Amino acid sequence: MFRLEALSHENVFSPSVSEPKHDFREELVIRPLHSGDIYASFQFRTLWKTNFRENKVSHYRLFPKSLGQVISKFSVRELHISFTQGYWRTMQWGQPYQPAPPGTELWVWFQDSVTDVDGTWKKLTNVLSGIFCASLNFIDSTNTVQPSASFKPLGVGNATDHRFLRYATLPREIVCTENLTPWKKLLPCGSTAGLAVLLKSEKLFHSSFHSQAVHIRPICHDWECKATSWELRQTVNVVFDRHISAQGKREWSLFKMFSRTLTEACPLASSSKIYVDITDSPQGEQLELSPPTSLLSQAVALGDRRTFSVYDLKQQSTFGMTHSLNLLIRWKSNEGDMLRPLLHAERYVAGYGLHMGEIHTLMYNNHPYRSFPVLLLESVPWYLRLYIHTLTVTSKGKDNKPSYIHYQPSKDRVRPHLLEMLIQLPPISVTEVTVQFERALLKWTEYTPDPNHGFYVGSSVISSLVPSIVAMDTNMTQERPLFSSFFPNKEESTYFTRVYTEPLLVNLPTPDFSMPYNVICLTCTVVAVGYGSLYNLLTRSFQVEEPSPGLAKRIANVIRKMRGVPPL
Repeated sequence: MFRLEALSHENVFSPSVSEPKHDFREELVIRPLHSGDIYASFQFRTLWKTNFRENKVSHYRLFPKSLGQVISKFSVRELHISFTQGYWRTMQWGQPYQPAPPGTELWVWFQDSVTDVDGTWKKLTNVLSGIFCASLNFIDSTNTVQPSASFKPLGVGNATDHRFLRYATLPREIVCTENLTPWKKLLPCGSTAGLAVLLKSEKLFHSSFHSQAVHIRPICHDWECKATSWELRQTVNVVFDRHISAQGKREWSLFKMFSRTLTEACPLASSSKIYVDITDSPQGEQLELSPPTSLLSQAVALGDRRTFSVYDLKQQSTFGMTHSLNLLIRWKSNEGDMLRPLLHAERYVAGYGLHMGEIHTLMYNNHPYRSFPVLLLESVPWYLRLYIHTLTVTSKGKDNKPSYIHYQPSKDRVRPHLLEMLIQLPPISVTEVTVQFERALLKWTEYTPDPNHGFYVGSSVISSLVPSIVAMDTNMTQERPLFSSFFPNKEESTYFTRVYTEPLLVNLPTPDFSMPYNVICLTCTVVAVGYGSLYNLLTRSFQVEEPSPGLAKRIANVIRKMRGVPPL
């Protein structure tokens, strides 16, 4: 039952045998989509050969000091955090290089030396909340789970004790400039040079989908794995809509996407490259690139062999006579079909009323003749009380019995439900998982300021070793692009992928909050009128005013005053 992810996460090697103590690489992958939209994926990787457990590190060169202190202070083994706005539409855009659910996702592996994992987890979320200027302080025991089979370590070592793993999501977290600015400050060159100058907030957030993430893990420093290095990988994934950002035209450029052009690589980077996916147009039949490049590269990513045009920013010839690179991508024709993803999923809530409901999770296997297992993780808040005896799994109209089930029931106001299942998906099938639930009635102080908007339920997580179309590259000692080396492969016939469903928006029984408001207003009005009138009567002082003299008398007094005679 643990083989599913274990095959993908053993002994991660760094791409080069002769890796220095410090190293920084940056990449941008641009994938034109068949809909006319465009997908851009930034990858920034910082390597540092050090040991936070044995050595007290005080000098930082490329690795950010704030994250280094977090690793040392809280004995972090691995840390993965993502901030996402929008939902990745797998059937329209294909598989992403870095999957992430809507909102915020955080999962951490602690060292086995940590005695109080829950206490350390709470302190760590508060510190990360300050570093990334996010609402991670709202992560507590009510939205934290401890998976038993999902989220294996991505770094060195595969011996796992899930007592040291914590996973939490905030599906309602909004991503904005406040999160992007501290994220860019973690880069060695910041946003002043290299590919990071393209990360302009007003363009990134004016897109259909954008996600930024930070991944920290230990990896092997050489092919023999005699020494380890800490890898910090920062990623940004964004999808621009051609109707919003390109005025409906099937033509893109760096300036149209980011309102910036490139003038130089990051001086601290050992490698700085731009990859443009031209797999569907290897001879330029459908896509036209300007300026053209003679550098071509092939890489196996997401189970398929892709062809890329490469622009090396470390070469001055890339920028031409203008000393500026504004890459232009133009469609010549609309022909061609996108390769359907072999695995995708969706989820929705069924039922009526505010008492009972039912969660439906659909998993699609589009492979024509091969079945494969998937590991499904469901984390449901405590106020949706699952009836686990109503759990059903069906494929092609027949019951599909999971080979592994782990269920941890919730406790009111203490912890959520946790459900993990290992399910075999038949070829060309739709597997449906359903479970009924009952809505709980919250205390009036537990409702959000906008209770009628509803309550969010985090995305389901589906992990799987999907059959590959081509033989996957298992040689981890040779240099590979960053976008194809995040999930290492131990088998040539499969590749690891993770799919997230949509978050759910569920309405709960909500009291009439306008009634207390009306009572408060009426009571305040009565008190103000009644008490105010009584207070005025008790504190006001009365004085007798003499009637004012007539006009003739006032004129006579003026004349008498001018003559020096006393007034009448």
